[in-house]
Amino acid sequence: MKETVSRFAREVVAPKVKQMDEQEKFDDGVIKALFDSGLMGIEVSPDYGGSGSSFMSSIVAVEELARVDPCVSLAIDIQNTLSNTILTKYGTEEQRQKYLTRMATETFCSFCLSESTSGSDAFAMKTLAVPSSTSGAPEHWTLTGEKMWISQAELADIFLVFAQTDPSKGYKGITCFIVEKGWGVQVGKKEKKLGMRASPTSTVTFDGLVVPNANVVGKVGEGYKIAIGLLNEGRIGIAAQMLGLAQGAFDVSMKYMLERKQFGKAIADFQGMQFQYAQLSTELEAARLLTYNAGRMRDQGLDFRMHASMAKLYTSQVAEKVASAAIEWMGGVGFTRDVPVEKFYRDCKVGKIYEGTSNIQLQGIAKMIADKYK
Repeated sequence: MKETVSRFAREVVAPKVKQMDEQEKFDDGVIKALFDSGLMGIEVSPDYGGSGSSFMSSIVAVEELARVDPCVSLAIDIQNTLSNTILTKYGTEEQRQKYLTRMATETFCSFCLSESTSGSDAFAMKTLAVPSSTSGAPEHWTLTGEKMWISQAELADIFLVFAQTDPSKGYKGITCFIVEKGWGVQVGKKEKKLGMRASPTSTVTFDGLVVPNANVVGKVGEGYKIAIGLLNEGRIGIAAQMLGLAQGAFDVSMKYMLERKQFGKAIADFQGMQFQYAQLSTELEAARLLTYNAGRMRDQGLDFRMHASMAKLYTSQVAEKVASAAIEWMGGVGFTRDVPVEKFYRDCKVGKIYEGTSNIQLQGIAKMIADKYK
């Protein structure tokens, strides 16, 4: 998997990275190749058009793509660790046949959780789903509200939307729905971002949109449980993305330092430089082991929550350190758009924000540590 995705990244993605960043748009050929190669359905059963592989395979694929372009890496990360997994774990057979097959083979799915008033406090959401009947199973639900910071919304035909179905129950009233774009989903303009520019991020609005009851994922009121479980897996995906990004920046800058000569020898041969890249290479390896271990624990059915948060926290820190150092190591050249390290630097910042900020990770880690001693 590692070798296959690495070759795919070099041959298919790399030639388009600069263009996609400047145009702030995914290349259509790259999108098609992602689906054709099976990278959008890595863990999905072959019964639904997927590759039938493991979570760890997804993590390796995310890492390898991020070494070339974190934006493309994010696309397969969201699709595999969040969207596909929700329907695989909680969807009905009818939902998997109808939607999961499309998600693995032809269309993006957007994960719609965050709102203007519910970021880190993800379940303080105001998007409301009203049933057509309060007695017995309703025929449909009417969805009203707005989601923010939704990745791939511009490209998606399917949306997994979390909405409040019973505000009196707080987070226990949240439910997950499968929504099709053609039913009236309104996608706002793309955000202008510091980094991750090719990956479209938009607001998504639902104005009295009608969703069949058959499109409730899991049980009514189980949305909180579904989202929390999947966000833990998603954090390992972000860790893999930040890991690949850091390795990509490190690779480019090391090659430059070995070729660039000053005062009669390669920059990489000065002791002051050696100590810097030796230190960061060690931290990169520690980040890799944290990430791989969290992925291993998830595949083995162990409690990986704390390890996922630690991996996400630490790799986002290492990615920022390595990307920043890579620019300094390359000097003026690194500050230009002629080489990819400045893009890695722009792209890495969001690693400390999405899928739970660094403070949220620290808070969760601290709670789990304290719980061990109670």
